[in-house]
Amino acid sequence: MTSPKQSGLKPLTILGLETSCDETAASVVRRDQDGTVTVLSSVIGAQFDKHAPFGGVVPEIAARAHVESIDAIAAEAIRASGVGFGELDGVAATAGPGLVGGVMVGLAFGKAVSLARGVPLVAVNHLEGHAVSARLGADIAYPFLLLLVSGGHCQLLEVSGVGACKRLGTTIDDAAGEAFDKIGKSLGLPYPGGPALEKLAVGGDAERYKLPRALLGRKDCDFSFSGLKTAAARIAETLTTDDERRDLAAGVQAAIARQLSERVDRAMKLYKDSHAAEDLRFVVAGGVAANGAVRAALLADCEKNSFSFAAPPLAYCTDNAAMIALAGAERLALGISDDLDAVARPRWPLDEAAALANPANAYGRKGAKA
Repeated sequence: MTSPKQSGLKPLTILGLETSCDETAASVVRRDQDGTVTVLSSVIGAQFDKHAPFGGVVPEIAARAHVESIDAIAAEAIRASGVGFGELDGVAATAGPGLVGGVMVGLAFGKAVSLARGVPLVAVNHLEGHAVSARLGADIAYPFLLLLVSGGHCQLLEVSGVGACKRLGTTIDDAAGEAFDKIGKSLGLPYPGGPALEKLAVGGDAERYKLPRALLGRKDCDFSFSGLKTAAARIAETLTTDDERRDLAAGVQAAIARQLSERVDRAMKLYKDSHAAEDLRFVVAGGVAANGAVRAALLADCEKNSFSFAAPPLAYCTDNAAMIALAGAERLALGISDDLDAVARPRWPLDEAAALANPANAYGRKGAKA
């Protein structure tokens, strides 16, 4: 990685590539010297039909689908942007964390563009992309408190600047989005289960079924959803009517929203101790940020603790390449780029020091989990 230096003397036009899970995505984003962001194109090739028969993402199928579609997706993003490859100032590609077979596809394509066009490569942490995604729709200054909540990640982070993240809390087992999807599967809902569960929950009685509350004796900002997932799956096996399924869906959604809200409330109180009133900004990002019940609970936290609230436009809540392009543009504006030997990383915590000192999960062959 090159040494950071102040730059940004001209607008930056960046091609972003995202292939960390089951979306093949490409986007062209322009960042002006004053920080104004314009998404010139955003193309996402979903793989839902390929994974639906299995009830979840199959890594080998995802990687092959990325290989088959990355050329066409990137070409369409360039065409739709009205900007040619020759007008790019750089290329940003997700380098992890994620399903490493898919990550390798997008990163290799980014390296090819960098080499062929002679433009800098920025190897982007997928989580950093989510961290800046709300800036695609609004001018949000640093620092801010971030809840990153998706199918694979659930973390609370203090974001002080580009690449400067301090972890305040993380899941010790499953992510909230995974709980939504797996419980949705238990209820017989189609993949992805999260959006389907939210629809089913409309009009349901959230108090009908007794569901566990995790980590009640702890006062930190960590999350746990495995107990809820197991309990809901067992209840789902006993249900016989649509009303029962609707009530369980409503209870699960309320339980997830409540736990997220409780931890965010704790994090806000910690954050307020070290920040001025004008820096009390809260951002929620990731696919679960699109859930209406979750948003309502977090908005209540913000009102209670005098924080402003921001979330990405709905189109950029789930995985997309515009957020990767923006993360790359912000780094490139500081003179930060990567060499062509950048590696794909299945695990890559934003706060590596915290992950190494206090891993949320046990060590595996690749080191501590994020």
